[in-house]
Amino acid sequence: MSAPARWLELSVRAHQEAAETVAALLHKWGEGGIAIFQDHEQETVDHDPRPVGAWLTLTTYVPDTNALAARRDGLERDLWHLHAFHGDLVGELGTQWVAEEDWANAWKQFYTVLHIGERLVIKPRWQDYDPAPDEIVIALDPGMAFGTGTHPTTQLCLEALERLPVKGKNVLDVGTGSGILAIAAAALGAGRVDALDMDPIAVSAARDNVAQAGLAGAITVKEGSLPLSDPSLKYDVVLANITAQTLITLAPHLRAAIAPHGRLLACGIIDAKASEVLATFGAEGLTLLNRREAGDWVLLELEPP
Repeated sequence: MSAPARWLELSVRAHQEAAETVAALLHKWGEGGIAIFQDHEQETVDHDPRPVGAWLTLTTYVPDTNALAARRDGLERDLWHLHAFHGDLVGELGTQWVAEEDWANAWKQFYTVLHIGERLVIKPRWQDYDPAPDEIVIALDPGMAFGTGTHPTTQLCLEALERLPVKGKNVLDVGTGSGILAIAAAALGAGRVDALDMDPIAVSAARDNVAQAGLAGAITVKEGSLPLSDPSLKYDVVLANITAQTLITLAPHLRAAIAPHGRLLACGIIDAKASEVLATFGAEGLTLLNRREAGDWVLLELEPP
């Protein structure tokens, strides 16, 4: 089947409290993953009733095919219901056409070299960078997969991962997106890294980034999610940078994947939902070791008994 001549960009500006729900809707109706960017515009009008705080712009794309109208209408319908309850937290749907030749590059203007933690450097594959002797450089072309390193949740995970003794350990990355966390784990010396994602475009992007990094022998990327097809597999470190609700749903399976004395890094959690996520993991017997925050985003580091 030939590639579409153009794509419809669908974008919604949302407050951080509603971003998780909006992301789920865009994932439901869009294609090619979701790009999430910090919105630096501030509401300055005194009578503006919308809440003060961090706002995000969430974007996905739909190919110009016969199914486009139904998918756009479905998203508009779901957003209408969301507005009925959270109208002050969610903006209107924005659309614009993007030519096929521009689609894969639409997000690149937001992506630059990032220094994270003490040694990690995330850089676009198309940019040159001269690293310091002790720096670990991860070169990515994330395509439309989530995971450029710009989002606070990704940075929280990378910083926490760098602090863990991962050398020679088995690592599982659930919801790998671009593969950024899996590649970082391997670059930090992990012995075996398995990466999962339900989005086939994310899987393709992650496999490409793994191959370009020369880590195909250390990282296996598969399409899918938990529970694991082989329940006997256990991991010293489990990474899950996904949504709070997905963490709650997958909690028993995440617990089952952790080796004795292993670690779970659970992120993608808005502060308002952190207590619920922590209670769910507590019911699975996991103990909180560390809680790290970046703005209103939370990472929970947990261990089994």
